[in-house]
Amino acid sequence: QVHFVESGGGLVQPGGSLRLSCVASGFPFSQYGMNWYRRAPGNEREFVARITNRGSTDYSDFARGRFIISRDNLKNMLYLQMNNLKPEDTGEYYCNGYESLGWPWGQGTQVAVSS
Repeated sequence: QVHFVESGGGLVQPGGSLRLSCVASGFPFSQYGMNWYRRAPGNEREFVARITNRGSTDYSDFARGRFIISRDNLKNMLYLQMNNLKPEDTGEYYCNGYESLGWPWGQGTQVAVSS
């Protein structure tokens, strides 16, 4: 059964950094591309970053240059290093496979950027 557990969120001042983690289970992690998503208060869930099974990455415009996605296939872990955080980065962050797979969502991890 596919399962994701996100962690690492918190309250940070503008310009600060956070590193999010995601533990994945229930599927052969190393064979799948993985995404980070987020949902800001009152908004729809949106794509943040992607890493293929081979390690190629892609970012949304707002994440490019500030966020870094990475993975550890030995530990079934996905990471998102977020730097120079802005108030508009506030929201719930989720990891998952590509949306077309229809896998269940984890509980997410809350990020709040505020002075």
